[in-house]
Amino acid sequence: MKTLEYSDCSWPGSDNLMLDYHANEWGVPLHDDRKLFEFIVLDGFQAGLSWKIVLHKRENFRRAFDNFEVEKIALYTEEKIQMLMNDASIVRNQSKIRTTVANAKAFIEIQAEFGSFDKYIWQFTNGKTLQNQFKSNAEIPCKTAESDAMSKDLQKRGFKFVGSTICYGFMQAAGMVNDHFVTCSKRHKV
Repeated sequence: MKTLEYSDCSWPGSDNLMLDYHANEWGVPLHDDRKLFEFIVLDGFQAGLSWKIVLHKRENFRRAFDNFEVEKIALYTEEKIQMLMNDASIVRNQSKIRTTVANAKAFIEIQAEFGSFDKYIWQFTNGKTLQNQFKSNAEIPCKTAESDAMSKDLQKRGFKFVGSTICYGFMQAAGMVNDHFVTCSKRHKV
């Protein structure tokens, strides 16, 4: 495997998968509902773990969770949940697996109300990427007023594992905030 270019943002380290994710996905404005669902699920699974662990299991999550097709996940039976609990290739946290099914149902309700999850979720940044000017990890907050509002509203609509810190991580991943360091070569592509 080819070693990727070092990132000006320090969090990817030297891991190729992390570098590729940073270079091609993280912080890029995302408007595809299936992909938004994938990101919110993976951010929930990441709670208490490192992003590197979840990212390295991402393809396994895609396989196990029917490529994050929300309509299929909303119909998961107890038998399917038990199969996922026995799948060592993913994070086998029963609470997070059950939450994924419940969140799929809430996601579908939001799509029905707003026309898409995209229209709903981007309202928290007024439909645009918030441009931050950070130079180090120490400056990046773990939550903001926007992520607080998102978390509160998602929870009101039946979502779980969507605390403000998880919501801020989701906002970073989905390009709702640009937290690439001001010195990062990827910043200007966002």
